[in-house]
Amino acid sequence: MELRQLRYFVAVAEELHFGRAAARLHISGPALSQQIIALERDLGAQLFGRDRRSVQLTEAGRSLLEDARQILAIAADARQRVRHRAAEAIPLRLGYVSWLPDDVIACIGPTVSLLIDDWVLPSHVQVGRVAEGSLDLALAWTSAQDAEARGLSAHLMRAEPLQAVCPGVSAVETVPAANVTVLIDSDDWAWSSWHRFAFEFATQVGASIAKIDDGGVSGEAFYAHVRDINAPVLASPKRHTAVPPPSLRHRPVADPIPLWTWSLLHRSDDDRGSVRHAVESLLTLAGSHRWPRPPIDRWWVPSDDPFRAALSSGDQHDAGAKSG
Repeated sequence: MELRQLRYFVAVAEELHFGRAAARLHISGPALSQQIIALERDLGAQLFGRDRRSVQLTEAGRSLLEDARQILAIAADARQRVRHRAAEAIPLRLGYVSWLPDDVIACIGPTVSLLIDDWVLPSHVQVGRVAEGSLDLALAWTSAQDAEARGLSAHLMRAEPLQAVCPGVSAVETVPAANVTVLIDSDDWAWSSWHRFAFEFATQVGASIAKIDDGGVSGEAFYAHVRDINAPVLASPKRHTAVPPPSLRHRPVADPIPLWTWSLLHRSDDDRGSVRHAVESLLTLAGSHRWPRPPIDRWWVPSDDPFRAALSSGDQHDAGAKSG
């Protein structure tokens, strides 16, 4: 007696029609009949009474039906548990864009194996990779709409205040948001997340926009643009190794402070214990450093930021729990 034969038997018992049962099982009618005959031969009992017009369960068939359902359910549960445990044994893959806590692996501990993905890619790419399954977790920027559309849960890891880079050694200590310039690059694919953020920020606070075509949103080219513009320029959250020239200074932006929110992302239907442990550990790390807390002074995030309401209410612990 095989599980496949029991599955075929249950289908016929529920449909009481060999044609409908065969269609439900995606097999041919003759193949289904042969398997039922083989099962009856193995059990030494006739399971169905059938003629040209109807199919009925015999007493032996009714006796077997409940047992068959239980056996199939037990087999399905066992298969699911084995697959789940096998998945738990696979290291989790964490992707990021530019910001990654120094002690991310240590904070998760030896319970879960974590691999930091080598592909440092833009936020929208990392969001897509989590959604498609090539990453398990990612630290990236996303909008509430994108997270929900892709079936992702977003948790606030950090609300990072962005600063301005100012020309001149005597630059003011704080730059009003309306006085900064934001850079918009011609390569919208590479900088799509930054562009969504920067365009809305400039529109709402009255900042200036400068269009560039050399990728100078970050790196040495960024500092060259600051010198050319000769005005405070908003620095993106993209980390780079270029050292600021002595003639330029980083200064806080105020009224409002632009906040870039780093999300810890995972698939909403990924219920593995290893993922839960990693998320809880990373959020605990973030809380211990007070990264999710917004500034006391007036701040700004885009209208579709997934943590806008939580930041406003001061409830950062569960920020993003309803996303996805």
